[in-house]
Amino acid sequence: MQSSIIPKRILVVDDSRVQREFAVELCLRLGATDIYQAQEGHQAIALLQEIPLIEVVILDLEMPGMDGVQVLHELVRLGMDPAVIVASARESVLLTVVESMGKSLGVKLLGVLQKPLTLDQLASSLGRFAAVQHRDAFQVMAEMGPELTEHEVMVALREQQFCAYFQPKVSLQDGRLSGVEALVRWKHPTHGLLQPGHFLDLVERTDNMPAITMLMLDLSLRQCQQWHAEGLMIGVSINLSARSLADSKLADAIIERVAASGIAPHYLMLEITESALMTDLAITQGTLARLRLKGFGLSVDDYGTGFSCMLQLSRVPCSELKVDRAFVNGASENVHLRILLESALDIARRLNLKVVAEGVETHKDWALLRELGCDEVQGYFVAKPMPGEALLLWWSANQQRIQKLLKPEGFFRRMFGSGFS
Repeated sequence: MQSSIIPKRILVVDDSRVQREFAVELCLRLGATDIYQAQEGHQAIALLQEIPLIEVVILDLEMPGMDGVQVLHELVRLGMDPAVIVASARESVLLTVVESMGKSLGVKLLGVLQKPLTLDQLASSLGRFAAVQHRDAFQVMAEMGPELTEHEVMVALREQQFCAYFQPKVSLQDGRLSGVEALVRWKHPTHGLLQPGHFLDLVERTDNMPAITMLMLDLSLRQCQQWHAEGLMIGVSINLSARSLADSKLADAIIERVAASGIAPHYLMLEITESALMTDLAITQGTLARLRLKGFGLSVDDYGTGFSCMLQLSRVPCSELKVDRAFVNGASENVHLRILLESALDIARRLNLKVVAEGVETHKDWALLRELGCDEVQGYFVAKPMPGEALLLWWSANQQRIQKLLKPEGFFRRMFGSGFS
């Protein structure tokens, strides 16, 4: 079964004949059928031009002539699009830099592996090929997206085409459903359900972001009322945009709406990004101080993505730190990401802040975050965003699964075998 998901046409690029032949042998054992070899970068590029059907390149870094870093740049310059596995004996910090560079260039990286290669390492990386191909095809379609107009935004607001989806957050201590994040969607009459990436920039340009913010608040309060009536006493997080925070009347508007709803302020977590804090600091700080005094939670979102994010923690009366997915996704397999993640958690503990990690997509990252003492997580490993009315059904179906994840001695042994540690 494994051979059916492994790419068949692979190019191994390494100046060491022994290393090349070893990699070729591993590929053959995994089911690859057409394997090509190159001793250095120029020869590799020539082969890729001659045989464009090559699907994956296993690339060494240190080579005479054109080295592996130059090969990655040349692939992008020439518009070549094979998937790449970097395999090198160099130190892990250098591999991390190359990995970051490759992703920035848009290279389809299946893995960055430290030599000597193992069969399991290579199988894991090659096994990502189909998923990466599918994801890239989906991204191309998504990035093209529909062409939307300012008039459509105005109509959407008037006709209530914007709606709220909710992504669950769960506690790593006891597995309870601790809350949800409200995420805007557009039910477009022609294009169907649109993600925020398709329209939020347009909404910002039309000065309608404050209206969207208040709409999301209203929808979240209404849904929260329903959950509480059904016995699900959870809170909801709502994103505040920079434009909304620059409005001196924002605090009054939020306080009045929440009071009218009957929902206690502590069930609302207001998420703010560093960019939002850089608008009008005096107005922003005043708004956030008033909201905190009234009992609302304040969360610094996307923590770690801004150069001055640590300084901002001293300027915001926040109660929660939300670690950006860039530091979470893959941290279980990347020592440098793990160090940054540990640092963020340590800072939060010292400041007595709750920590939510977003972008959790694998059981390994879940286990690492639990080991490091993170409070809550959200991400596709837990659940995708969903309509509010689907939450109770989802929780009923997944509560036992979440609880099992808190028992590694039984659950992970069944998943990974007796060698799991």
